[in-house]
Amino acid sequence: MTTIYHNPRCSKSRQTLQLLEDKKEELDIVKYLEQPPTKAELKRILELLNIKPIALVRKNEQIWKDNFKGKEVSQDEIIDAMIKNPKLIERPIVVKGNKATIGRPPENVLTIL
Repeated sequence: MTTIYHNPRCSKSRQTLQLLEDKKEELDIVKYLEQPPTKAELKRILELLNIKPIALVRKNEQIWKDNFKGKEVSQDEIIDAMIKNPKLIERPIVVKGNKATIGRPPENVLTIL
């Protein structure tokens, strides 16, 4: 089973979803803006991606600029901010087994299939 954390309004997310469908992947589509990941899920995703929380943040979002930019924030505070404001989470994220990648560009997902 392949999980895609998907935002239907994002073109890269739609392209990644299409690529996965074209590859006939069995999909679990998580519309993360409606159903944000739990703290444990987000920590697991970060581990699989092998990145620090700040690397998953969309820093151009107004929420980030208004509340966090230029401030000293802990890893946990960044994770909490993404859970509270899922718009801050870079997209799409694709997880298959013990592998994960960000679909930017969409072809990145081919590395974990």
